[in-house]
Amino acid sequence: MAWPIAEVARMSGVTARTLRHYDEIGLLPPAWIGSNGHRYYEERQLLRLQQVLVLRALGLGLPEIGRILAAQVDEVEALRGHHRRLLAERDRLNALAGTVAHTITELEQSRKDGTDMISIIRPENLFEGIRSTQCMKALDGSAELAGAVERHNSALSEAELKADERERTAQMLRLAELLAAGLPADAEAVQAEIDTQYRTLARIRAATAEEYRAIGRTCVENEHWYAWYEAIAPGLAAYQRAAIEAYAATRLR
Repeated sequence: MAWPIAEVARMSGVTARTLRHYDEIGLLPPAWIGSNGHRYYEERQLLRLQQVLVLRALGLGLPEIGRILAAQVDEVEALRGHHRRLLAERDRLNALAGTVAHTITELEQSRKDGTDMISIIRPENLFEGIRSTQCMKALDGSAELAGAVERHNSALSEAELKADERERTAQMLRLAELLAAGLPADAEAVQAEIDTQYRTLARIRAATAEEYRAIGRTCVENEHWYAWYEAIAPGLAAYQRAAIEAYAATRLR
């Protein structure tokens, strides 16, 4: 049995345009193309689409998904692997939900007491459930940069990873304070903070202007990144993206 592209789009929630793109990049070719030029999909293609969507939900970019699917031989074993990833992601999201809830409680307490949010939020709590490797996997078209971060982090001890999380937390909170102060994204103080973030990343590998812009876009386009930023301060995700765009345009080539 075969299903036309319109029916596959309806069943999966993926637009026909996206399905055509998956075909164009070799990720999901249809079973066959009719004389009318329409794409048709059989059961094997639907199973492959399911795997693509599962891996996308886990935050993987299309290039990495293509490599994973190309390396697979047995579909049942592949699905078992995806199932393990989903269970691990469920545990991570549970930890992340607890982190956000804890942050909300501490921010509400800081407002009630009139204290500064940096003094009340413990940095090690804010990034629980979030690691830079997981975040970098959400970047499309930046596999080399994501791989460099992953290799770097895999060599760190748990104490070093915690220190890295605390440093990134402090950077985020400083940026949130600049947002609260009403400074535009291209203001000197904001750009200085983005420069600090860039130099932190550059210790692992210097990003190109386009790679850094991709990081900025991911702040608002990836649901996990967006929730993480917005839990700190409403509007922070878009502020970070705008600040990175300004930085890439003026300081990177």
